[in-house]
Amino acid sequence: MQKRKLSFWEIWNMSFGFLGIQFGFALQNANTSRIFETLGADVEDIPILWIAAPVTGLVVQPIIGYFSDKTWTRLGRRKPYFLVGAILASIALFFMPNSPELWVAAGMLWIMDASINVSMEPFRAFVGDNLPEEQRTLGFSMQSFFIGIGAVVGSALPYVLTNWIGIDNTAPAGEIPDSVKWSFYVGGVIFFLAVLWTVLFSKEYSPEELEAFEENRDAQKVEPKTEKEINQNISTQKKSGWIMILIGTLVSYLIYTNGLTKELYILFIGLIFVGVLFLIVSELRKKRITNGFTIIVSDLLNMPKTMKQLAWVQFFSWFALFSMWIYTTQAVTGHVFDTRDTTSQLYNDAADWVTVMFTVYNGVAALVAFALPVLAKRTSNKFTHMFALTLGGIGLISIYFVTTKLGLILSMVGVGIAWASILSIPYAMLSGSLPSSKMGYFMGVFNFFIVIPQIVASTILGFIVSNLFENQPVYALIIGGFAMIAAGVFTLNVKTNPRLNKE
Repeated sequence: MQKRKLSFWEIWNMSFGFLGIQFGFALQNANTSRIFETLGADVEDIPILWIAAPVTGLVVQPIIGYFSDKTWTRLGRRKPYFLVGAILASIALFFMPNSPELWVAAGMLWIMDASINVSMEPFRAFVGDNLPEEQRTLGFSMQSFFIGIGAVVGSALPYVLTNWIGIDNTAPAGEIPDSVKWSFYVGGVIFFLAVLWTVLFSKEYSPEELEAFEENRDAQKVEPKTEKEINQNISTQKKSGWIMILIGTLVSYLIYTNGLTKELYILFIGLIFVGVLFLIVSELRKKRITNGFTIIVSDLLNMPKTMKQLAWVQFFSWFALFSMWIYTTQAVTGHVFDTRDTTSQLYNDAADWVTVMFTVYNGVAALVAFALPVLAKRTSNKFTHMFALTLGGIGLISIYFVTTKLGLILSMVGVGIAWASILSIPYAMLSGSLPSSKMGYFMGVFNFFIVIPQIVASTILGFIVSNLFENQPVYALIIGGFAMIAAGVFTLNVKTNPRLNKE
């Protein structure tokens, strides 16, 4: 039994919700640092305030993926999560720009990101569920297209509201400008309506149909089957747990004794926590206790080989992206326009130009979304991704050298090409290795390699910028540029199923 090929408009409908998701995500990326700084955050404290986003994704996505794999309602398998997440995220978008204090804004970021993750995570699995393997690259490219369009409008909206409609982009100290507030209000409405479109105008296969499709696939083995393999896997899990606890404890002690920045604790205490979970689950598995908790934790060891190789690619790619999202506003206002006064017209005009820069890279991503699969077909997925990431890295590094608004726009062209590739090519390379019964879960786990580098960036970039670069955020963008080029090099090591993904 084979899945039928979907028409262009069916793929359009099932991907349309990403327009709203990315609209909200773009508003968050382009304006959160501005909101934090307006409410009194120091530049070195901004990365730790952003920690809510990656930590939330780390916890929420695999859990949502696991439960969506096992959900079947009158509304469908993935669609209930789309809808609930959209409702919660829309509400959060209305509240975020009205935060009266910095701690409230940080809390709203946490709630907003959790809600976006609930809605976003099942969309990747949705492509794997509904499309035959030969159409998945098109499906992910369609998502990239809507991500680009949503991000273009979302990123540009504060600038448009100020320069085209006349809504004020300045406000007294400690207050969010009206242009930012109204952008978030519009984003909340669009987020909900776009996701609702996908919920109403797309269909899902039943669990029975998906099981029948699975019989005709040769996905990579992802879990032990024999008694010997299970016991070996339990032993490996226990050893891994102790290693994580040892490393986390040792490094935390070094942080304490050397008086290093306290934000570093987040990463290594988290490592200790995961190690403890591994030990608990290994003991439960020895007693042959199986439930959602043991499966979610145990399958972290059972990732397909392709996913493990792509982990390095994702790590350095998203480290670079997060450095850009955190520090572009501060780098452009401080390094290029030489201002730190958040109440000045110059600062706010420069901050608005950052939204234009983000609009450009997302617009470029939308324009090249369907060109990358063509290049991949003529060359390879690996070459295409490496080429795109190299252009992105050069774009980030070049910001240090430019002095004009036009130069900043040109820097974003390379970033846009890389962004389009990051949103599609790794998923195309991965899709053939995942079993349909765990598609949502492993797509959620794949998010670890997006989230972990963001946590690393949040915990170390502030320290590096303040202690090594005298609070000059533009150097964080240079670090990000070299990280993105490194990701391209790691792409060359990825081995995919040649039947499904041309290497």
